[in-house]
Amino acid sequence: MVTTAKTVQLSHGGGGKEMDQLIKKVFFEAFDNPILTAEEDAAKLQLKGSVAFTTDSFTVSPLFFAGGDIGKLAIAGTVNDLAMMAAQPEYLSCSFIIEEGFAIDDLNTIVQSMATECHVSGARIVCGDTKVVPKGCADGVFINTTGVGHILSPNVSVNNIKPGDAIIVSRDVGCHGSTILMAREGLALESELTSDCATLWPIVEQLIAANMPIHAMRDATRGGLSAVLNEWAKASNVGIDVNESDIPVADEVKGLCELFGFEPYDLANEGTFIIAIPQAAAAGAIEIMQRYGHCENAAIIGQVTQAHEGKVVLTTPWGSQRYLDLPQGELLPRIC
Repeated sequence: MVTTAKTVQLSHGGGGKEMDQLIKKVFFEAFDNPILTAEEDAAKLQLKGSVAFTTDSFTVSPLFFAGGDIGKLAIAGTVNDLAMMAAQPEYLSCSFIIEEGFAIDDLNTIVQSMATECHVSGARIVCGDTKVVPKGCADGVFINTTGVGHILSPNVSVNNIKPGDAIIVSRDVGCHGSTILMAREGLALESELTSDCATLWPIVEQLIAANMPIHAMRDATRGGLSAVLNEWAKASNVGIDVNESDIPVADEVKGLCELFGFEPYDLANEGTFIIAIPQAAAAGAIEIMQRYGHCENAAIIGQVTQAHEGKVVLTTPWGSQRYLDLPQGELLPRIC
């Protein structure tokens, strides 16, 4: 316990003794490393070669969900953005906006979850910030994380997608969005559905080590699979053909989509990524993903084509075709 208080007080953000205790007892103990605990105004980093740099903010509701929490999500989300650029995650910053009255036990749980997730990729939190706002000015806790990583394969880019490339998805889609939906609606279904929230760097590292000729990668977060494929088609001036029967979707996700009128391809994921890779290398990439990345459901779901530039065409199990468009509106706010 940081102090005799069981909840975060405004004084914990006031720059005095209480704030010092909160930072050292909660954050420093969990994220301990020499760069962070040097307590300088800025972290001193050793960078080499080309680096990737990304930032993201997390406001998920609820804070705790099946398969993760806002802390795990914050680390995995930022590390995954680096991984999709074939960048080895190295350094992270972390800023908290905490609502007055937030339980310190819950804060400790979130911070420990972040520390655990950092170990998956080897990334270190080297600087941060804490702000406390009056009750009613935030919803529990918001987290911002920024990441820096060393690029190992500089040719991974959306601009390198070419006609003939295979499109691979790493696992079944829509689990995170469906899990958050279940939690919010209080659905007590007989289901073991959990969020796919996970750090993707170990899988990507195996693909890079095997010299897979990856043209592009993207984690299918907000907007899901539909958003990624449409962004790729427009950015590279190509068409993308997708076979609906080849897209892995869990039965629980299908059921929720039927109940609420959603498409699983539009729902958010937090541990699922898409790859564009030459057809000749696709089978090898699938084998690596299934053997070393715990991606049992990894599948080739389509290919890049010169036809219908800027469009994604979905072929149904009955042989009919339709455009798979970008999702419209905010299907499910605050999913990350």
